[in-house]
Amino acid sequence: MAGGTWSITNQPVLPGLYMNFVSAAGTAIQSGARGVVIAPVKSHWGPVGQFVEVNSEMAIREMFTDNETDGATAFSTLYLALLGGPNKLLAYRLADSSAAEATIHLKNTESSPADAITLKAKYPGKRGNDFKVTIQPSPVIANAKELKLYEGGKLLRTIALGSGETPQAVAAINEDSGNQWIVAEKIAEGTLADVSGEAFAGGESGISGITNADYIKATEAFETQDFHVLTLDGVTDAALRTSIVAWVKRVRGEGKGIIATLGGTAAEDTASDAVNKAITRSMASDYEGIVNVGTGAKMNGKEYSSSQVAAWVAGLIAGQSLKESTTYAVAPFEDVTRRWTRSEQEQGVQNGVFLLVHDGRKVKVLRGVNSLNTLGEGKNRGWKKIRKIRVIDQINSDLQKTAEDHYIGKVNNTEEGRLALISAGKQYLQTLALENVIESTGFDVTLDPRFYGNGAQFVPEDDQVFLAWTADDTDVMEQIFGTFYVQ
Repeated sequence: MAGGTWSITNQPVLPGLYMNFVSAAGTAIQSGARGVVIAPVKSHWGPVGQFVEVNSEMAIREMFTDNETDGATAFSTLYLALLGGPNKLLAYRLADSSAAEATIHLKNTESSPADAITLKAKYPGKRGNDFKVTIQPSPVIANAKELKLYEGGKLLRTIALGSGETPQAVAAINEDSGNQWIVAEKIAEGTLADVSGEAFAGGESGISGITNADYIKATEAFETQDFHVLTLDGVTDAALRTSIVAWVKRVRGEGKGIIATLGGTAAEDTASDAVNKAITRSMASDYEGIVNVGTGAKMNGKEYSSSQVAAWVAGLIAGQSLKESTTYAVAPFEDVTRRWTRSEQEQGVQNGVFLLVHDGRKVKVLRGVNSLNTLGEGKNRGWKKIRKIRVIDQINSDLQKTAEDHYIGKVNNTEEGRLALISAGKQYLQTLALENVIESTGFDVTLDPRFYGNGAQFVPEDDQVFLAWTADDTDVMEQIFGTFYVQ
């Protein structure tokens, strides 16, 4: 799918809808339409290099476990993201080359017992080392055997193996729909010998060797997905942050409207110069597609760094209606790890830091700003707000899909065809107006006068159409000023 921005002197090559959004245009629709979060994670269990949809705390425990020893990050990252309320959360497990599945070999009952079956944990990781297996005669079926799989002292699954012959046993294990933990491979013929509490071994999670290059490599896979917000799993390396910012800029320039939420370390969050450190990160990003979280938070007796809180912010951004703002959104945290003063809060907001504050009753977002500081050509102060960027991204996405599905390659570039395209555009803007995402008056779609009419400065090619869109986006109340007159 081609798309993105364009310039008169550097027009794209691929067919597609190319939209430039300047401050005069910026709008969107559909409550929660932009609701997909992607989070790379490290874990002792779960598929590696695959996208896994997670929709509950239980699903996190089942797919990745809640074990966060030795650098694992899956549970806290995904749990915080879910608390934000995204419509969809996709986890992507990273692992280095040392990742391996725990295994065990089971022997047969021949006079000279030999390895008959290899049992392997379904996923790489140290979790599999806690698996134990028992094979014994079935207590309810004559001349039959059963396998019991334990994790520590907990029984995970009982699988009927039939006679215990290896082909039948392998099929029973691999075809059991309730078996989410092990797979079997046949080595030799024979009947499985009884065993009691035989332990798996050799499982490695592949966490310690993960580098920035692994995260950067993962972004190639992210580009294949339809998503809207990216958050990292508490990683704060400055070089990686620079690479992610550059990637977001490139991808947004190619027409994929995504936002990334990033943050700092716990030490930075609580330092005496925490304000300067947070502002420095925002100044380094200085981009509407990057949200820089500046405060850590506390919940259930645990402290989370701002880079971890960024996962909650990602879920919050993704889950909101386009008519909502993250400003004053209530957070699930009990407190922040450092309470900023009034003047510090003002500095942070003015310099593109996304802050959480404790107002004496609850923790809430101070103001829904991104890290943009420098207003480039065609951008006004509204571009510093997360809501405006989400709205712009949504309209770009909607128009691109409509153009690809119904116009590009299907409608002749004649006056009648262009009028049909303009009419569809006006209907779209009317929908936005009815949803109170843009003002109900003053919106329009016309042929770009730079390319059409008596005052045209440029001549379009036969397969090109240049449109001009006009709309005023609405905003939520964020500052209310009143004067109380005493009579």
